Amino acid sequence: MNKVVAHFIDGHIAKGFTNDFLPAKDHFHVTTVESPEGTKSLNITRADLKALFFVKDFKGDPTHTDTNEFDSSRPSAGRRIRVHFRDGEVLVGTTQGYQPGRPGLFVEPADHGSNVMRCYVVSAATQEITFI
Repeated sequence: MNKVVAHFIDGHIAKGFTNDFLPAKDHFHVTTVESPEGTKSLNITRADLKALFFVKDFKGDPTHTDTNEFDSSRPSAGRRIRVHFRDGEVLVGTTQGYQPGRPGLFVEPADHGSNVMRCYVVSAATQEITFI
């Protein structure tokens, strides 16, 4: 099971676990952390999603301030990329597989101290994607 935080285009979020997310599928399921035992999972469609964040834990580190800066002492794999979301958020990181026209892409944040290990960005929720 993957710990995820789903950010929707309408601004709300859902924290929980998924084991059936695949970039090629239009939907997947998340069992939220607030759900009582035995409750049905949420059926999430990609069209409603801004991004899916794969996280280390659900609380994060309240003392850490995420940055969009690369650490020169830690080489990163992949191409450096900047994602501008339609809601104004900017995500900087690396990707191994961005191709325009695909429904989305995975990005590993530039900030190695981030609670986010990787993020699936939904292309339709972006304003601009550029290599840096």
